[in-house]
Amino acid sequence: MINPIEGLGLFTKQTDGVSGDNTAANVLGTAVNAATTAVAGPGFGDVLGSMATDAINAVKGGETASFAGIQGKANTREVVDAVLQAEQALKTATAFRDKIVSAYLDITKMQI
Repeated sequence: MINPIEGLGLFTKQTDGVSGDNTAANVLGTAVNAATTAVAGPGFGDVLGSMATDAINAVKGGETASFAGIQGKANTREVVDAVLQAEQALKTATAFRDKIVSAYLDITKMQI
């Protein structure tokens, strides 16, 4: 005869959060808690914020190098490198913005 699901010990209630039994639910709960606490890195907003700051700094660096090149204080190679780096940062930021807007629009189209 097949044992009922309740007999497997998967659906036990924890009363104090720390239990001595090693049922599958407790082991799974402990693994989920460990995985949750193991991810202590920066959040998504922090990553996007630092990325935006880096892009702004790259564009400012390109502008500064351009002005220095106009004044004759920087050689052409330095100006070109700084401007190309600023252009790449701007393209990356624009691509991220487009992907985020596209994902937002996809989410708003989902049926509830």
